[in-house]
Amino acid sequence: MAGKSVLIVVENLPLPFDRRVWQEARTLKAAGATVSVICPTGKGYEKRYEEIEGVHIHRHPLPIEAEGALGFLLEYGAALFWETVLAWTIYFKRGIDVIQGCNPPDLIFLVALPFKLLGVKYIFDHHDINPELYEAKFGRRGFFWKLMVLFEKLNFKSADVSMATNQSYRKIAIERGGMDPDKVFVVRSGPDLSRLKRVEPVDSWKRGKRFMVGYVGVMGDQEGIDLLIDCAEWLVREKGRTDIQFTLVGGGPSLEKLKALVREKQLEEWVHFTGRAPDQDLFEVLSTMDIGVNPDRVNAMNDKSTMNKIMEYMSLGKAMVQFDVTEGRFSAQDASLYARANDPVDMAEKIVQLLDDPAQRDAMGSFGRKRVQEELSWLHQVDPLIAAYRRALRRP
Repeated sequence: MAGKSVLIVVENLPLPFDRRVWQEARTLKAAGATVSVICPTGKGYEKRYEEIEGVHIHRHPLPIEAEGALGFLLEYGAALFWETVLAWTIYFKRGIDVIQGCNPPDLIFLVALPFKLLGVKYIFDHHDINPELYEAKFGRRGFFWKLMVLFEKLNFKSADVSMATNQSYRKIAIERGGMDPDKVFVVRSGPDLSRLKRVEPVDSWKRGKRFMVGYVGVMGDQEGIDLLIDCAEWLVREKGRTDIQFTLVGGGPSLEKLKALVREKQLEEWVHFTGRAPDQDLFEVLSTMDIGVNPDRVNAMNDKSTMNKIMEYMSLGKAMVQFDVTEGRFSAQDASLYARANDPVDMAEKIVQLLDDPAQRDAMGSFGRKRVQEELSWLHQVDPLIAAYRRALRRP
């Protein structure tokens, strides 16, 4: 990558907060490329420009998080405006050989198209399957769902190469996106084990309880947090298990609604939301919790998606419970117990099974840690990432 200039465009999270994209940027920089990133501002990431570890980060403002068709129109319109302005600024300042567009949304190809006329290559970094995400979020198809399918297809058609986070996404790129299989590379969102490390447990996170169940991730409608709250309620009210603390780390559009649900069910003593937390708090929760939980609903979106939280649990040697989805099972294998689809009572029973069997927890945690070390960590994603770039830069 020496002598090449790369521009990464990501819309939904700032850098370096977006761990996958930050690892990609650092890897490309280490491979010799000049790396620029366009992303939104966010809490704690308000600077419009800064250079971190040699990566040039250009941030732009966005309207408040979108709700409804008008909200999404405003957000995406503002993002495309700033991405276009900053991309041309970077082009004239540092040059661009490759643009890497990270969805959601599937609109960043619009930024890349004019540059393709100048010989710039476009790599689509496929993070989310937006048609399935729309259906999971709104429970229906229709005009906007068809629009999502169209944008996805145009994104793939515009791409010289695409990177999929797993084999399910690779299959979509080939079958639905019409991409040549030789141009689709699986680059998983593997954790960086040099940074994600166990720390001393902090008992205060347990808030006086014997056990702690941890959740790390987005607080949205499709993440199934309401099912996890139902799970906690059943354990407390029906099983009398008042010795379990549920600690949920992360922010998102449904956070306040979920807090209200906990208050309504009078579960504040057992369910605690930290909100978006700094790395130290995140590592403390991961290190202190007895098991992790992934309550993502079983639907077309979650069945085909790889969740970062699973990798983080496994990296810290934590056993987990989740609903049975294709990519979740592929990632965790014997590091997880699998509850019946969207059944909070079965999930609760699996949680109790693990909490009451420390030997099983330890064995499952050790399996997960070893699997990450030997197959899934970011170290194992470096070669396919560089291979994707080499394929994109190959002259026809």
